[in-house]
Amino acid sequence: MQSLDSTLNDIDENDRRTPKLEFSDDDGSDDDLIVSNSHVANRHHDVSESKVSIIIPRVVTQPPSLGDRIIGFIMSGGRDFQSGLTGQPLLYFTSVFVSLGVFLFGYDQGVMSGIITSKYFLDFFDNPSRFEIGSMVAILEIGALISSLLVGRLGDAIGRRKTILYGALIFVVGGAAQSLTTGLISMIIGRTISGFGVGMLSTIVPVYQSEISPPHNRGKLACIEFTGNIVGYASSVWVDYFCSFIESDASWRLPLFLQCVMGALLFAGSFIIVETPRWLLDNDHDKEGLLVLGNLHGGGDVNHPEAQQEFRDIKESVLLERLEGERTYRHMWRRYKKRVLIAMSSQAFAQLNGINVISYYAPLVFEEAGWKGRNAILMTGINGLIYIASTIPPWYLADRWGRRLILLSGAIIMALALSCISISMYIAIPSTPNLVVIFVIIFNAAFGYSWGPIPWLYPPEILPLPVRAKGASLSTASNWAFNFVVGEMTPVLQEAITWRLYLVHAFFCVCSFACVYFFFPETMGIHLEDMDQLFGDSLVHPPGSMHSVMASSAGAGLGAPSIPMRQINRGGNYQQLATDAAAYDVTDAFGLDQDRHDGPSSGRHSSSFGHEKPDEFEDLELGDKPLLGKH
Repeated sequence: MQSLDSTLNDIDENDRRTPKLEFSDDDGSDDDLIVSNSHVANRHHDVSESKVSIIIPRVVTQPPSLGDRIIGFIMSGGRDFQSGLTGQPLLYFTSVFVSLGVFLFGYDQGVMSGIITSKYFLDFFDNPSRFEIGSMVAILEIGALISSLLVGRLGDAIGRRKTILYGALIFVVGGAAQSLTTGLISMIIGRTISGFGVGMLSTIVPVYQSEISPPHNRGKLACIEFTGNIVGYASSVWVDYFCSFIESDASWRLPLFLQCVMGALLFAGSFIIVETPRWLLDNDHDKEGLLVLGNLHGGGDVNHPEAQQEFRDIKESVLLERLEGERTYRHMWRRYKKRVLIAMSSQAFAQLNGINVISYYAPLVFEEAGWKGRNAILMTGINGLIYIASTIPPWYLADRWGRRLILLSGAIIMALALSCISISMYIAIPSTPNLVVIFVIIFNAAFGYSWGPIPWLYPPEILPLPVRAKGASLSTASNWAFNFVVGEMTPVLQEAITWRLYLVHAFFCVCSFACVYFFFPETMGIHLEDMDQLFGDSLVHPPGSMHSVMASSAGAGLGAPSIPMRQINRGGNYQQLATDAAAYDVTDAFGLDQDRHDGPSSGRHSSSFGHEKPDEFEDLELGDKPLLGKH
C-alpha cells in the first residue's frame, strides 16, 4: 500500500514542494474546510489507495471601512478584509493599472524616436553617428533581454506582484540616469538599467494578466493591456513634439524625466494590487488565494459557488502538477517544447514583421520620405493616435474571432503595406511623402490590431502554471533579442539598402502567416487548466504522477475515471461547462466513496498529509453536492 506521501518522497526534494495544510486556532470560526477526493494510486501497477485533499479555507471577512475603500480599491487591510472593489470593477481596474507596466515599455520605445532628431540632442552628443544612435536606442533591449531571462525564476519565487514592484523601481532609476546624463556612456548605462526594469515588467505583466482573467474575456483584458503599451508610445511622441519648441537641452531631458513619474506611480500602486490567485495557491497561501477569488468571481463572497469551484479547479491542478516533479527550464523544454517554440515564435515574428522600424525610427522614415524636422515628429504623432485607435477593436474581437484569424489577417495587411512603402520610396514621385504616411499608418493599424496584442496574450495562456513564468520569460526574451537586432540594424540598413529594407520585413510577414496557419492552435475561451488537453500533454505523464495513477486505476478494473473532458473545440459553451462543473463532485466521478477516517482520541481527525484538522466542520454546499459534512 503506497500512500501519496511515499509517492512524493520519491521525487527529488529540490524539485517539489509538499502541500502544506495550515489551520488557524485564533477562534472557533476560522477553521478550514477540507475536500477529500479519493483516487487510486499506483506507481508500479499494484493498486493502492491514496487521497488528494483540497482545502477550502474558511475566511472570516470584514466589510471594508471608509479608509479601506479609499486606499483599498484593490486589496486593503490584509487577508481578512474584503476588497473595496469586487468582480468586474476590480478586474478592469487591476488590468488598467498594471497596464502602466507596458505603458512604460511603450513610452521608452517611442521617446527616443523624437529626441534623436533634436538639434540640442545632436549638439550635446557631438553629432553621433548612425551606429551610436542605434546603440543608444537598442541597448535598452540588451538590458531587457537579460532581465527577461532571469525574471521567470524571480516571479515564481517572490510572486507576480512583487516582481512588478521591483521592475518599476529599477525603471525609475534608469529613467533618472537618462534624464541626468552627462554623455554617451552614461546615457547607455541609463538605457541599460531602464531595460532591466522594462524586461521584468514586459515579462511579468502578461503573466499577471492571464492569471487573474476569466477565460471568456481573457483576450479582451490582454488587449486592453497592449493598448496601454501604445498609449505609452503615442504619449512619448507627443511629449517629444511639444518639447521640441523648448530652446534648450530641456527639450530632450524633460521627455526622458517624465518616464520616471509614471514608473513611480506604478511602484507605489504595486503595494496594494492583489497577488494572482494561481500563484497564491501554488505557494500554499490558500486563504489569501480564496479571498482574491472571492473578490474576483464572487462579488467579495468567499463562499460563492463560482469562487469555490475556481479554487478547487486551481488547487487540484496545482497538486497534480507537483507530482510531475521538477520545474526547471530543462524539464519545461523537454516536456512542453511545442508550446515554448510557439510562444517564442509569436514574439519573434512580432519584431521581425517590422514594427520597430516604425516605432523607433518613424521620424527618420518620414524624413527619408520627404518630411523634415518638426513635421516628421508631427506625422509620427498623428500616426501614434491612429495606432492607439487600432488597438481597441481587438478588445471585442479576440474573444469572438479567436487568436488565429486576427494574426492571419494582420500578417496579410502588414505585408501589403510594407510592400507599398517600399514601392513608393522606389518610384520617388512628388506624392511619395504622403503615400508613405498613408501606408505607415495602415501598417501600424494592422499591427496594433493583430501582432501587437496577441503575442503578449498567447504565450502566458498556453503555458502551464508550474512553468508559466519561465516560459513567458523565454518568449519575452525572444522579443527583446529580435527587438535589439532590428533596433541596431535599422539605421545602418536604411543607409545601405534604403527602400529594400521594407521588403525584407514584408517577407517575414508572409512567414508569420504560414507559421500561424500550420502550427498555432486556437485558444479562445479555453480555461488555463485545460490547455494540456488542447496540446495533448495530458496524455503523457511520468510514472507515479497523479495522471498515471488515474490511468492505473482504470487498468486495474476499477473503471475509467468519468470526469467529463471539457470541450476544447471552437464554439464550445464554456460558461455552461463552468456551471456544470459547479454541480460536479470529483469524488463521485471515480466511483469511490469519500474516505473519512476516525480521528485520534483527542477529538481531531488527521488529514491525508499528516496534519491535523479541527473537528468542528459545517456543511458547505457547492452546487448540489456537499463538499464536506460533519463527521
